[in-house]
Amino acid sequence: MTAVAHQPDRDHSAPLTKDYTRIGISVTHRPYTKRPVKLTDALDFWSFAGAAANVVMQMARPGVGYGVAESKVESGSLMKHPWKRARTTTQYLAVAILGTEEERRAYREAVNVAHRQVHSAPGAAVKYNAFDRNLQLWVAACLYIGFEDTYQLLHGRMNDEQAEAFYTSSSTLGTTLQVTEDMWPATRAEFDEYWNTACEQVVLDDYVRGYLDSLLNLRMIHWYLRLPFRNLLRFLTIGFLAPIFREQLRVEWTDADQRRFENLFVFVSFVNRFIPRFVRHGGSHALMVDLRRRIRKQKNLI
Repeated sequence: MTAVAHQPDRDHSAPLTKDYTRIGISVTHRPYTKRPVKLTDALDFWSFAGAAANVVMQMARPGVGYGVAESKVESGSLMKHPWKRARTTTQYLAVAILGTEEERRAYREAVNVAHRQVHSAPGAAVKYNAFDRNLQLWVAACLYIGFEDTYQLLHGRMNDEQAEAFYTSSSTLGTTLQVTEDMWPATRAEFDEYWNTACEQVVLDDYVRGYLDSLLNLRMIHWYLRLPFRNLLRFLTIGFLAPIFREQLRVEWTDADQRRFENLFVFVSFVNRFIPRFVRHGGSHALMVDLRRRIRKQKNLI
């Protein structure tokens, strides 16, 4: 079904704008301190609420979508090994944001081993290669959007100065893979330009949409875990998607859904104030401890 609310009328001959490519944040920023906002402030366990939406966004570029759906790397398959894939993805984010250059290099080399096997077959309708830096830039940009959206849902919309400070340290989301520093947009305004232009290439066909439908319905986990979480996952995922992605995914989203989504995060942000920072951010640090242990013992990182 097509989204029916919060879908701006779009002139398809005009360039895309943030009204169509980003979710709206209605509340202004409520900082707990006066120090500059940093990307590390978004390493909150609530950021995982938008994880499935981020997968949708990444796979909405055909090269990424087919690369994931057709991948022969079974050990890293989301549908066959969901918990392992969740661990490696979150560990990637932790090392990209918290790791040293040496740790990022070690993780990059481990990812490269898997990526060498991910490429389209000769004559394939959709060409892709996991070493395509433009596709990796898109994935990294999606990851950044996920962190920024979650942070703002919890703390309110940042002003331009705060957004610039938040963005400054974000390039490692891409450079921990193959994206070069000069490919990453230099300023927050340039990132917006890149994002709106890149979204012009967003398209989901039936094949990739079917893969994502299995994800949103949690078909990769046991039924007794699927039943209590499936509806919540679907609700959160659609709420985290900008109109362009909802349109491509062909999902329904009403005004009432949007109010419930916003009210949920008003409640969550209030509760979050009383949860110690080391608890909210502890998962990322635990993943770094595990990574360092794996490097020290020369064990597989992914």
